[in-house]
Amino acid sequence: MRSAALPGDPPGGRRAVAVWGIGVSVYFVAVIFRTSLGVAGLDAADRFDVGASALSTFSILQLLVYAGMQIPVGLLVDRLGTKTVLTLGVVLFTIGQLGFAFSPSYGTALASRALLGCGDAMTFISVLRLGTRWFPARRGPLIAQFAGLVGMAGNLVSTLVLARLLHGVGWTAAFAGSAGAGAVVLVLVLLFLKDHPEGHEPAPLPHQGAAYVRRQIAASWREPGTRLGLWVHFTTQFPAMVFLLLWGLPFLVQAQGLSVAAAGELLTLVVLSNMVVGLVYGQIVARHHEARLPLALGTVAATAVLWATTLAWPGETAPMWLLIVLCAVLGACGPASMLGFDFARPANPPERQGTASGITNMGGFVASMTTLLAVGVLLDATGDDYTIAFSAVFVLQALGVSQILRLRKRAARRERERLVASRVETVHVPA
Repeated sequence: MRSAALPGDPPGGRRAVAVWGIGVSVYFVAVIFRTSLGVAGLDAADRFDVGASALSTFSILQLLVYAGMQIPVGLLVDRLGTKTVLTLGVVLFTIGQLGFAFSPSYGTALASRALLGCGDAMTFISVLRLGTRWFPARRGPLIAQFAGLVGMAGNLVSTLVLARLLHGVGWTAAFAGSAGAGAVVLVLVLLFLKDHPEGHEPAPLPHQGAAYVRRQIAASWREPGTRLGLWVHFTTQFPAMVFLLLWGLPFLVQAQGLSVAAAGELLTLVVLSNMVVGLVYGQIVARHHEARLPLALGTVAATAVLWATTLAWPGETAPMWLLIVLCAVLGACGPASMLGFDFARPANPPERQGTASGITNMGGFVASMTTLLAVGVLLDATGDDYTIAFSAVFVLQALGVSQILRLRKRAARRERERLVASRVETVHVPA
């Protein structure tokens, strides 16, 4: 069942695609920078002479900053608009990538990743807001999945291109050279990005200081759809994020005995699977809105089964076919996490979309940060026993599923009420 067009919907069209494409290109570069440590984890451990816990701190700090910035960024997007926030984000994550390239010590490298995480935090919510300002509401699920698809393309570049550069030209040249992409998208944003099409300007909001901030956050949080979106994002995103961002390569090389090249191919499979599944999920949800929860819970169940089978496989290593299936299923985690925004979006009016998206987006990154830390600590405590370390995945999945099941009926009832109210309002709008 397709969503009906709503009064005042933006028209979409080629201009919308062009403007939105600029915003998505910023997110594309941000994801390259974010995931660059995933292909450089072993190199970073050697370069800075650190163990598993210290290595995981790079990604944990980056995600801590990212998660902590989500609500402030959502408020900034609602208040200042997309262009201003994206511009600041590009400047910060480009400086962070450059700093990481030239860091002489572990401490300065950590500071650089924190700065990168701060800039990265400003991209995805801005892109979602840009989509709602330029495209009709019925296109929302597909636009969000396409944004995620482009982000995974950035992950693919990191896996295929940056990894080769790293081992070809060295650490400093690879990271400093990649920072040039940040300068390119900064120019595009400054010259061509517009917050909204002409005639669709949002109503001006009076400056209300701290009271405005508290009201925005409280009103968004009161909506069951916002909280359900957060827990869907929390439960679905982190298994693949942890695998791609840091621990996948060491797991495949050290625990499964694969070569770095073979492990890189499996990481690439996760990304390719993500891109294919994202297109499929976007089309399904655009046509059948009620499929959101079954898709999310089905992805969680499939991920849990494949991880359990891989970790419990008798013998020292799992067979290659099982690792291939695991990586293919992990590819569904990213698209499933995008479904969280499809619960939060209809639960909030346009003036709260940035704030609600920020709350939702915190979920997966808090889960990823927690799991990254848990895996690193457990690896150090158990002498690199990946079976015990990766069992942390199941704990967070159980927590998330329990919250999803608790909130699902309230969110569905509230969404129906809002839909009925909007239809009544539409009927009474004078011609």
